[in-house]
Amino acid sequence: MEKMIVNFIVNDEPVSVSVYPHETLLRVLREKLRLTSVKEGCGIGECGACTVILDGKAVNSCLVLAASAEGKTVTTTEGLMRNGKLHPLQQAFIDHFSLQCGFCTPGFLMTAKAFLDENPHPTREEIKMAISGNVCRCTGYHQIVDAIESLSSEKREQVIDAIEDAAGRLDGGEQECPAHPIKHTH
Repeated sequence: MEKMIVNFIVNDEPVSVSVYPHETLLRVLREKLRLTSVKEGCGIGECGACTVILDGKAVNSCLVLAASAEGKTVTTTEGLMRNGKLHPLQQAFIDHFSLQCGFCTPGFLMTAKAFLDENPHPTREEIKMAISGNVCRCTGYHQIVDAIESLSSEKREQVIDAIEDAAGRLDGGEQECPAHPIKHTH
C-alpha cells in the first residue's frame, strides 16, 4: 500500500506527515507526532478519550482518517497552553478536582473547549448534553460539569461587568443601560 503526504496544522504548527490511506488521525497524532494527550479508549467512537478539535469542531480522532485532515487545523490538549500558562479550562478542571486517573481528561477538555467556543453561556443541562459522548469511570461527572459551568458563569459575570462599565461611561448624567434597566449616574 502506498503512503501519501498529508499537510495540516497541529496546535498552531504546520506539519507534513507520511501516512497510509487507512491510518486514523488518532494513530498519526500519537505515534508520528508524539501528542500523547490523545488517548485510545474504545477505538469505535464511543468513549471520547481521543477527542480533538478539527476545524473548530470536537471529533473522535479514532474515527477520522488522517488523510481527511489535509489543509485543516487540529488542536489537542497540548495546544491549549499559551506562554507556559494553563488554559482557563485546564485550570478549572484542577480547581474543581475534575480528574482522578486523568485518562479521559484530555477528551473532556477538548469537548468542553469546542462546546464553550460555540456556546459561551450554557446551562448546566446543556453542559451535560455536550459531554455525553465522553466517558469517565472515576469522577462521576459532577466535578467535570462544575468546572465547565464555572467558566461559563465567569464569562457571564465578565459580560455583565462590561455592559455596566460601558453604560457608566455614557455621556450625560443618568442613563439607562439597555441590557439592564437600572439607572447609572456619573
